[in-house]
Amino acid sequence: MTFKSVLVPVERHDRIGSVFDCAYAFAKIWASTIEAVPVRSLVSDIYIAGAFGGVPVPQMPANGATPRELRRIAETQAQRLALPIEGPATTGPQFVWRDIVALDDIALAARARASDIAVFGRVQRDGTGPRMSALETTLFESGRPILIAPPKPSATLGDRVFIAWNGSTETARTIAFAMPILERAKQVLVLAVEGAGVPGPSAVEMAAALVANGVAATERTLPASSRSTGEAFLAEATSWGADLVIKGAYTQSRLRQMIFGGATNHILLSAELPVFMAH
Repeated sequence: MTFKSVLVPVERHDRIGSVFDCAYAFAKIWASTIEAVPVRSLVSDIYIAGAFGGVPVPQMPANGATPRELRRIAETQAQRLALPIEGPATTGPQFVWRDIVALDDIALAARARASDIAVFGRVQRDGTGPRMSALETTLFESGRPILIAPPKPSATLGDRVFIAWNGSTETARTIAFAMPILERAKQVLVLAVEGAGVPGPSAVEMAAALVANGVAATERTLPASSRSTGEAFLAEATSWGADLVIKGAYTQSRLRQMIFGGATNHILLSAELPVFMAH
């Protein structure tokens, strides 16, 4: 498996440049096609009531941008990055606009099933910028991994890979998706935090399994501390010099993390590094 099809949902927000920067950095590694699609918020159908019943009204996307405007945004980013338009004579990363109606979150997740990975911007705490609902719906419903772009691009991507290990099914599945990345990485660190995981293999066992598959992996386990698990993962990834974090999403339930916090929620809102994530 490689990542030949990189899906980029396009909305109008101030982090669309960082999304394309991250998608481009990833696509260069795999000579991928960046497939941009227009996306809208999921809103209820609108009807005008009349004497003979309701008449549906064509809707604008909730963010106020039409598919034509979103296409212009995507093509501006592609031109900035000097991305060639997809064609039979083109090698290396390419760009293509999928000229379809704007997708709501559910339709976006369904579309992502036919892509190798989807790239989202990091969600902002104030609710502006990329939408959490689009990201989470794709995480839960696509059956594919996602890549979360940090606000500022990294100099490299995938050379030093940090695995936030918690022994879970979700993280094991995410590592399986990421094996092509791990096999080409120069260094991989599997890091666990004492008391923060679920019953499962230790960081030592996970690193040994990766080494047996030709991955340059080492491991470390941190003692428990006053920091949250998410804070510990991001702090250690940054101090180690990681250029990509791999994290399984929502080992605890999404609702519990929304109420009480959790490592996934913290990383989604705070990561300054690219994050490769799956559920």
